[in-house]
Amino acid sequence: MPEKVHQGRAVKRIREILHVKQDVLADALGMSQQSISLLETKETIDPEVLEQIAKTLKVPVSAIKNFNEESAIYNIQNNYDNATPSYSFNNYCTFNPIDKWVEVIEENKKLYERLLQSEREKIVLLDKMLADKKK
Repeated sequence: MPEKVHQGRAVKRIREILHVKQDVLADALGMSQQSISLLETKETIDPEVLEQIAKTLKVPVSAIKNFNEESAIYNIQNNYDNATPSYSFNNYCTFNPIDKWVEVIEENKKLYERLLQSEREKIVLLDKMLADKKK
């Protein structure tokens, strides 16, 4: 027969794994921080309160009732609302990197040509100003 889980300690441990402070949990449940502290010492928690705690921590009630440190950490890391599933990464390019590189080179050439043209115009203007000054 499996060992009976101390529900208060399970709540405390799950709360700690999720980095939720007692006062934050207390506010969410409309309780005082001292009430949460007291709950975490109880071997058995009232089913309605346990359900509210589980809902607030976004874990199933069974995770508290059947708490096991290793499986809890695994489940929370993989099923928690903000968890990023390991399979969600896009490892496929949606564009050809060489094409993008060529585009950048072409754009640089265009910018260089515009800069060069601007410098040529300045030289012509300076030559004209110099010729006017010599007159």
